[in-house]
Amino acid sequence: MFKIIILVACLAAIALAQSGGEQDDHYHTYPKYKYEYGVKDHHTKDHKSQWEQRDHDHVKGQYTLDEADGTHRVVDYSSDHKTGFQPHVQRKGHAHHPHGESYANIEQHY
Repeated sequence: MFKIIILVACLAAIALAQSGGEQDDHYHTYPKYKYEYGVKDHHTKDHKSQWEQRDHDHVKGQYTLDEADGTHRVVDYSSDHKTGFQPHVQRKGHAHHPHGESYANIEQHY
C-alpha cells in the first residue's frame, strides 16, 4: 500500500510541475481521483487488488489479498474530515496450517 501512496504522490508532483506558473492561481484545487489495480499470479499464488476514489475530502476504497494461511482478507475503508479513517476488515475462508513438524523444531542455518 505504501507503493501506491508514493505513486499517487509522484503523479501529483508531475501534474503540479506541468502546470508551471499557474500554481498560484490553482492553490485551492478540488482533489478528485480514482484508481484501481490487481495482481493474479497463479505461479506464486500472489492474488491481491485495490481500488480507491477521492472526491474532495471524502475517500473510499477497498483492498483484498490472499493470506498465507489460505484465508482471503477484504478491507473496505472510508475517510473524511469528520469521521477520520474508518476500516472494515473481513476474513473469508478457513485457515489451513501445515501438518507435520513444527517450524519451531526446524534447525536454523545462518
